[in-house]
Amino acid sequence: MDSIDWRTLLTGEAQGFPGYLTIDLSALRRNYEKLAAQVAPVRVSAVVKADAYGLGAVRAAEELLAAGCRHFFVAHFGEASALRPHLPADAQLFVLNGLLPGAEPGCAAAQAIPVINSLPQLARWRAQAQIERTRLPAVLQFDTGMSRLGFAPEERGALRAALADCPELDILYIMSHLASADEPAAAQNADQLAEMRKVVAEFPEIPLCFANSGGALMASDYHGALCRPGIALYGCAPHVGVANPMQPVVSLSIAVVQTRTVPAGARVGYSGTHVTTGETRLATLAAGYADGLLRSLSGKGAVYYQGQRLPILGRVSMDSMTVDISSLPEGTLDLGSLVEVIGPHQTLEMLAADAGTIPYEFLTALGPRYRRDYR
Repeated sequence: MDSIDWRTLLTGEAQGFPGYLTIDLSALRRNYEKLAAQVAPVRVSAVVKADAYGLGAVRAAEELLAAGCRHFFVAHFGEASALRPHLPADAQLFVLNGLLPGAEPGCAAAQAIPVINSLPQLARWRAQAQIERTRLPAVLQFDTGMSRLGFAPEERGALRAALADCPELDILYIMSHLASADEPAAAQNADQLAEMRKVVAEFPEIPLCFANSGGALMASDYHGALCRPGIALYGCAPHVGVANPMQPVVSLSIAVVQTRTVPAGARVGYSGTHVTTGETRLATLAAGYADGLLRSLSGKGAVYYQGQRLPILGRVSMDSMTVDISSLPEGTLDLGSLVEVIGPHQTLEMLAADAGTIPYEFLTALGPRYRRDYR
């Protein structure tokens, strides 16, 4: 993503925000197109759950629709209900967690498609089809070794028997989820593929949806008929330990609230967990863990200014954090100056590594107090 002169935002309606979050929709589109080219002729969907990983499901879906995407996945029915009015009639919207009891009428009315994970979910969706007096679409998910969602191996016989007498449902895909696709050489991938092949043999007439972001960049055996990338669309590396082939979608800068110089022995932040060893110039920044800057960055992470790393000192607070600006010429930063949290000098992966977590957590935790600018 090109660098942005954030000072130009500090006027008019942009003034007063603690931080500025930019979402590059053109990069999102290019990431989708790259994955589509990678797996062609297999179709590619988009996972837009958790408000498109924190970046805005409606805006993301609009851009992905323009790129040709017609299959979207969310986690919960409430997400599907909110997104459905923004999708055309020919777009399919799937609910990964299936439906909790009572959501079936709303799901049918919204023309959303549940991913069925259990026999009780199957029975309730079939009953809804009988009430509607129409055939309702569904997807069947199988547990191939993650022990999270889907039909267990010992349930497949009962499922086949139930489907044999179930004209009310139109099963569009069978699917499972790869648990280690970010590590292509992991043995779990081959184990899950072997189990998925057994499922395909038992349900041979139904197309397969298998690959997530990491799986889309693995061998074609994992692709099936429909891939469903998520994190890669938003610019994060699908595989760990290798160069990221995706384009960055997100940049984040936050504002300086105050600067000060403190002597040696000064305690910084809650509980005084950092004590200065010499005269130190500090900047207090206008965002904290309420804004998605995780507390685990305390004493570990950093922000950047014009390529210069500025370490976080002490604990990250709810609404602020403190960084060491001693390496910058005096007077460089002042009230309202902006520093880079995510951008050309610090990727999401770097930030997550400092916090001991994964980029997913940072994206989905980005708070509502930032100004959001869609490019």
